[in-house]
Amino acid sequence: MKNLLRYVITRTLLTIPMLFILLTIVFVVVRIMPGDPVSSMLGGHAPQKVIDKKKEELGLNRPLIVQYGSYLLQICRLDLGDSMIFKQKVMDAIGDKLPATIELTFFGMLITLVVGVPLGAYAADKRRSAQDYGIRLYGIVIYCIPVYWLGLMLQMIFGIWLDIFPIAGRTGGHVFASTFEQTGFYVLDTLLMRDFSAFGDVLVHLVLPSVTLGLTLSGIFIRLTRANMLDVLKADYILAAEARGIGHRRVVYKHGLLNAFVPILTMMGLQVALLMAGALLTETTFSWPGIGRLLLERIYQRDYPTIQGVIVIFAIIVALVSLVVDIIYALIDPRVRY
Repeated sequence: MKNLLRYVITRTLLTIPMLFILLTIVFVVVRIMPGDPVSSMLGGHAPQKVIDKKKEELGLNRPLIVQYGSYLLQICRLDLGDSMIFKQKVMDAIGDKLPATIELTFFGMLITLVVGVPLGAYAADKRRSAQDYGIRLYGIVIYCIPVYWLGLMLQMIFGIWLDIFPIAGRTGGHVFASTFEQTGFYVLDTLLMRDFSAFGDVLVHLVLPSVTLGLTLSGIFIRLTRANMLDVLKADYILAAEARGIGHRRVVYKHGLLNAFVPILTMMGLQVALLMAGALLTETTFSWPGIGRLLLERIYQRDYPTIQGVIVIFAIIVALVSLVVDIIYALIDPRVRY
């Protein structure tokens, strides 16, 4: 237990310099991008005196090092600042959009695991067969397909031609009762309200975006699961289990898959970053009102505080997920602690 606690503390402390480096990179990149937030606010024909006055109000006329120091102090106070474009706290804007992105990312990861892990295990079990080659080919092709193109194809096939699933938005217009405390997670909110009609509507709207996001990354898990399963199936204890007469399916899909799942668990933490990045394109394709679309809109408007705030939240989520996965890994495999 002492070694585990030391490992958790060490792993937590290592996230601090990572966040600091990311904050520095974002601060610099945002300010060297072409464009000017003041021009976006006032329009291209505002007098120079008005522009200079607005820059002074926003603190953009101060040296970069001073702006950077002020920004770090704000972050230490857990304050992401105010939007330069809208009269709104950055944290409020992110709080409105973040649940939609987390919901989409969760179901996207669920699709990834449901498709990728079983197919990878089956390909390993049927190695060097037509099924194995077909699954491996699918994994390569699906990973190479751009997420926005896959989303457009699914919209066209299942949303327009077959008219099975909606192609945009989170709901079909259901109004949630104001008497219930809403979390922002529509799946959870509709269950708390026991409005099963709205619950079904929310799930139907989640199908195409989450499938688009999940299928894109399923190829990674197919290859990873297959590679680890091939190593596990050669182990002595697998041969011994089959020699004792244990059923082949039980040996492969219970004993073998469980032992091959530890590297897959580690990869899950790494893929959260890709899922969050893919959510930006998926949200744009499906008009999903999440944090990815918010980031894209504020980049066009050069809203520095909101851009920085969104990326900070992204970084914190990825760091926390990676930390949780590492802790679970240490619990499963005690060798990691030493």
